Order: sequence, then C-alpha cells, then structure tokens
Amino acid sequence: MTQRSTPAAPTAAPSRAQVFAVANQKGGVGKTTTSVNLAAAMAALGYRALLVDLDPQGNATMHAGIDKMALDATVYHMLVGLKGFRDVCQRSPAGFDVLPANRELAGAELELVDFEDREHRLRQVLNAEAANYDLVVMDCPPSLSMLTLNGLCAADGVIIPMQCEYFALEGLTDLVNSIGRIHAGLNKGLRIIGLLRVMFDTRMTLSLQVSEQLDAHFGDKVFQTVIPRNVRLAEAPSHGMPVLQYDAGSRGAQAYKRFAAELCQRLGLKPTPQLQAQAAAPLVDAD
Repeated sequence: MTQRSTPAAPTAAPSRAQVFAVANQKGGVGKTTTSVNLAAAMAALGYRALLVDLDPQGNATMHAGIDKMALDATVYHMLVGLKGFRDVCQRSPAGFDVLPANRELAGAELELVDFEDREHRLRQVLNAEAANYDLVVMDCPPSLSMLTLNGLCAADGVIIPMQCEYFALEGLTDLVNSIGRIHAGLNKGLRIIGLLRVMFDTRMTLSLQVSEQLDAHFGDKVFQTVIPRNVRLAEAPSHGMPVLQYDAGSRGAQAYKRFAAELCQRLGLKPTPQLQAQAAAPLVDAD
C-alpha cells in the first residue's frame, strides 16, 4: 500500500535541491535502474531525495515499491494542473519521496501541446518544492519527447548512463547534440554532470575499449564509479525494491552507494555522517 509523503524536516537552513535528469535516447541502458538506486543510495547516505518518474511505463514507480495501478494521482495530473505536488507525492519504503507515473502519463504528450509554458510545467512545480530536498532525480523516457523535454528544462544537469558498446556511442552523440540545443534555447543552466558506465563486464574486450574511448573523449565527465553486471541488480525490480533494500551487500548495491558518494563529492554537498562512514568503509565483494 502506498502512502502520502511528508518531506523530512531540513537538517540545516533550506536551500534549493540540485535537480538531475537521468537520460539517454537509447532504451535499455539502465536509466530506471540508475534513477531508482541513486535516489535510494542518497537516502541511505542521509540526504533528502525525490524521484520523479517521467516514463508512462511507470517502471521507476514500481521499482521504488509503489503500485502504479493503485494510484489516484500521478505526474500526469500534476503536469496538466489537475492535482498539486502534495496530492501526487508518495513515500517509497526505501526512504525517499516519489512523484509516480503510470500509463495515464502518455496522455500528457498531447495535452501539454496546448499549454503556453508546456516545456516548463515540471520546472515550475519543482522550483516551489526544491527547498524540501537535497537532490531530485528524474527518470526520463528513451526519446526526446515532451516529457523528456520537461525533465531537461527542469534540470540543473544530466546524468547519462550508458553501456560500453559500439552503438551506445552513436546514441551518445545524438543525446549530447540534443542537450546542446536545449541549453541554447530553453535552459541555459543545463549541463552534462557525467557519464556513468553501467552493466559493465570486465571480461569483454569491447567494454574495455569503449570505456577507454569515453575516458579519452570526455575526461573527467566520466564518473570513476563503474556499475557492474550484477544478478541482484537485475532481480531487485521484480521485488519492487531498490537493490540497497533487496541486497545491501551485493556488488550492485555497493557500486550505487559509491556512485552516490562520488556524485556528492562532485557537487560539493555537505557531508552527512552516513557519507563519512561510507567513505571509511572497506570495499567487500559479497556476490
């Protein structure tokens, strides 16, 4: 059963959350896995996190432990002005807030066309709530749709998960060009935060070669953390849990906690006791 969310009281003076779109125009590259597990890892590290599901498939919603079929208010209702943030926001059992989605959200593609401020509907909502969170993570659909456009116009930056495969490089070029156009015309603050290598298999020569190309072309835009292929990561969504909740000791869970810690450092977020403990903890391969 889902429950309405009441954001936790800020531990320090309120400040605007940092807002990120997890995006890639290629499907099946780990966007939803990254979005959900990043939100869960940030919550585990003591930060106030919000996950926004912008995909009508609602996979991030289900992965976060919320039944998309039982919802009476979703991101769709919020974007078209039928419901407010508080009506839509739910609490994941994993400790972060969620703006959930289901197939109703597909209708927003057509309805938003009639709104004068259609690209900025989500930004307006998040700006009003940003002081209640440290980080907002948006799971974007695998296309440059009106929903993805809303995410990119609301974002301070883009996190790009990608597999180290040949065709992934083609898709990356298209995405970088799209981000450039949106930066120029709709969101001057938009920037690429970094590229995250996911589903990485060190046994495959191609993975290592593509990884080297990314390092050569993008330098410090490539996150040092690498997310491995991991059975527990693949199993967790079917149980409606982030991997940190499903198996906190797994390689996948540890990798996402390291990624969250690296992102915190890159953003200059104030360290929490949990983050400091994570930095001091030894790396253990549990599976």
